[in-house]
Amino acid sequence: MKKKIHVVGAVITDGEKILCAQRGTEKALPGLWEFPGGKIESDETPQQALQREIKEEMHCDIEIGEQVEHTVYEYDFGIVHLTTFYCNLVEGTPVLTEHTAIEWLKPHELETLEWAPADIPAIEKIAQTFVTQD
Repeated sequence: MKKKIHVVGAVITDGEKILCAQRGTEKALPGLWEFPGGKIESDETPQQALQREIKEEMHCDIEIGEQVEHTVYEYDFGIVHLTTFYCNLVEGTPVLTEHTAIEWLKPHELETLEWAPADIPAIEKIAQTFVTQD
């Protein structure tokens, strides 16, 4: 039986743009794009884990809003349970520590990147949400 991995991702918005982060070459799924975040520790809520991970990975503080999506995706290394949340930067500018690149893209531009499969349902939902708001 494959290991279950519970992770969170931050859909950080700045005006009309969303932060996208490219995974490092030393990580699983090298070079693919994702919403930054990480594993939920046993004593944390998803929101606490997300605040900690963004502080550690990007040296920023965020405010967490509503949930975007919850996705379960089976990779060869385990079954990932990814919960994404809309977030706003409260303090700091994202710094590259775990990722090789970051991009700020409009919702309709997200699909131009090669995303980790678990992130794709959130991207589709974001694109639908922003299309209906126009």
